[in-house]
Amino acid sequence: MGGHLTYEDRCDIKAQRGAGLTLEEIARKLKVNKSTISREIQRNRGRRGYRPKQAQKKAFSRWQEAPKAVKLTAKLRKVITSKIKADWSPEQITGRLKRDGRPCVSHERIYQFIGEDKRAGGKLWTHLRWSSKKRRKRYGIRDRRGLIPHRRSIEKRKKKLEQRKRVGHLERDLILGTKQKGALLTVVDRKSRMSFAVRVMSKSAREIHRATLQALRPIRKIVRTVTNDNGKEFARHRKTEKTLQAKIYFTHPYSSYERGTNENTNGLLRQYFPKRSTDFTQIAQRQVRHALNRLNRRPRKCLGFRTPLEVLRKELSKSRKVAFVT
Repeated sequence: MGGHLTYEDRCDIKAQRGAGLTLEEIARKLKVNKSTISREIQRNRGRRGYRPKQAQKKAFSRWQEAPKAVKLTAKLRKVITSKIKADWSPEQITGRLKRDGRPCVSHERIYQFIGEDKRAGGKLWTHLRWSSKKRRKRYGIRDRRGLIPHRRSIEKRKKKLEQRKRVGHLERDLILGTKQKGALLTVVDRKSRMSFAVRVMSKSAREIHRATLQALRPIRKIVRTVTNDNGKEFARHRKTEKTLQAKIYFTHPYSSYERGTNENTNGLLRQYFPKRSTDFTQIAQRQVRHALNRLNRRPRKCLGFRTPLEVLRKELSKSRKVAFVT
């Protein structure tokens, strides 16, 4: 309480200052650092100078107002364990509990807790996400896939969309299965980070058009733009535009960073559908829904530790255009 100075120490400080001792001499007598004495006098003196009773009262008041260290109680361990099993990261757990005004330990302590569980034979560590190998950017390489007719370049997309002020501006891509066995069409809202996905059996433009409409059925009325890469699977973009009544843009060749939100989402989905072992022809749509449910109900740091579902629902309640259900 009040550092490591007692009321008796404060009485000694008052007496020794009255006797003309320097701060260094007082510190030596009390066996503390000189800065401790200097800080004590500066922080706890009043209008009439430094007085022990007043200094003790101020120090005690400051100690009461200071945040107390939270212990990892059995109740808190249960809460943290449930969030880890829902695939939340330690930072997401800490951030969300703080946002909700609930006590929580630091994310470093949660990592320690996971480590302790692993050493005891537990499996909590299996829910942690590990970053994958970064792909090398291929600058200056010409796209050899051929150009899609009537494509609208991302350069024509309004610059204000970069500010992510409205929902309905989407990014679209495909996640391929091992040995090209099936794929997963993924669509993500740039503002809310709400993710949608549908399993597809082939990369045909016809099937991707159909899957896009299926994936976006819950928010079809508010779709404004869709941005995707130059894959031939998006060749039916004009028909998709007409059906959705939204504009579709194409990124520059080999510029996945122009769909950064979608790329990040695909990386998160790979936790559930590993690249080397997932055959999407053997994956049921209910498994896809399970993964989406985990992602969309997981708090994000970029959203102030709100979940994508919370952000989207709030935005839709403002527009009153569609009632979203998941």
